[in-house]
Amino acid sequence: MTKYYHSFTFPNRYFSDNLLNTFRLTFFSAILFFAVSCEEDPTTIGKKILPASDFVTVISTDTISVSSYTMYTDSVASDNPTYSYLGQIYDPYFGTTTAGFVTQLRLSDSGVDEFFAVDSVKLCLTLINVQGNVEAGHILKLSEIAEQIYTDSTYYSNKSVLLTGYDVPDIELPELKADTINTIVLDIPVEFGSYLTRLPSMLKHSNTEPDFRSFFKGLYFRLTTMGDPAFLTLSLTPKTIYNNYFVVYYRDEVDEPKEFYFILDAVSRNAYYNTYSHDFDTAEPGKKIQHINDGFRDTLTYLQCFNGVFIKIALPGLGNIKNDPLYTGISVNKARIICPAWYDGSFYKPSTFPSQIYLRYIDDTGTKKLVHDLDIYNQTYGNYPFFDGTIDTTAGVYNLNIASYVQNYLEDTDNKLKPEVEIFLPSGSTKNAILKANSSSNPVKFEFTYTRF
Repeated sequence: MTKYYHSFTFPNRYFSDNLLNTFRLTFFSAILFFAVSCEEDPTTIGKKILPASDFVTVISTDTISVSSYTMYTDSVASDNPTYSYLGQIYDPYFGTTTAGFVTQLRLSDSGVDEFFAVDSVKLCLTLINVQGNVEAGHILKLSEIAEQIYTDSTYYSNKSVLLTGYDVPDIELPELKADTINTIVLDIPVEFGSYLTRLPSMLKHSNTEPDFRSFFKGLYFRLTTMGDPAFLTLSLTPKTIYNNYFVVYYRDEVDEPKEFYFILDAVSRNAYYNTYSHDFDTAEPGKKIQHINDGFRDTLTYLQCFNGVFIKIALPGLGNIKNDPLYTGISVNKARIICPAWYDGSFYKPSTFPSQIYLRYIDDTGTKKLVHDLDIYNQTYGNYPFFDGTIDTTAGVYNLNIASYVQNYLEDTDNKLKPEVEIFLPSGSTKNAILKANSSSNPVKFEFTYTRF
């Protein structure tokens, strides 16, 4: 009997044990199921008793519409620039850009001898950079201006320069070195030194009576060539050690040799401004820009140095968000414009693009200002780290962060801001860019992330 009871091969005994185990497992599973089902989601506890205003929604999108246009204005303020330019740049897509500058001359000292004879005149120039054709033969042209200019006045790049008719004879430049600093000393005809000093009583500076600036109002500098063009960069900003000046070597009444300086970059700032002209018609026929200022949404947009063409970015979808009452009180987490670069494989490639591009906006007075995200400048690294604007050569794009501007636009109740900005190059840039846009396979995008309360 005992042997029979302990036999695990007996069918009835096997069935009874398994049935009991199965019942136990099912019972405890049911208890666990009901316990879990009755537990409220901790993320929704109390949701029914809280007002809807206590909840926020983070939304991210890159589908807001963006329109890009190539624009141009030939009237741009160019007074007191950091750099001054001479010569021409040619680009098969943009045509020919010509630059020159107008400047006063400042005396190194007041008062010279009543009688003296000029022996020679030299012009010393420090060229910060030289591009293009570096061979000798470029002609520097100097013309006397007829209109006095002032340091507190605004002058524009397309200003017509009034001349007296007096020109210094053409000056031929020596052979130069490309992409480096060149210090050159040019022989100037003696007649120019005699012309500057023909009235010794006016060789003075005064803020109360006519002085040298009203007597000799300044010079218009230009560069011409019969061959391939050159483009020279100078700086006329005030310096304690002069880099750009005329020196007149003369003899006084007792025949003693002396020197007198007429300075372009004096510590006491001269008034000066740049002149630019852009001839788009000289571009190659198959590469010439087809749409400027006509509102056409082309597949490419163009960005040019020296106050040339720029790009307008319109964000009509952002305007729709501002005007929709459902989006009242949103907080901008991220707002970024992504601009893909266009390469042609030869003339335009990653190494030829500007290292950084910038954004500005037009306020309700018509004044162009940098976007708010450019207000914070990193002195250590010399950039705007949040705004970025630098080219990502790996991805082939420029990233422009404008969260502050977008937030200000959405909160603007006086309609001082618009849902549009302008991409431009500063006057110191010497490179152009072509960007994909609109119906291109990879157009400009606007990434927008915001919190809705």
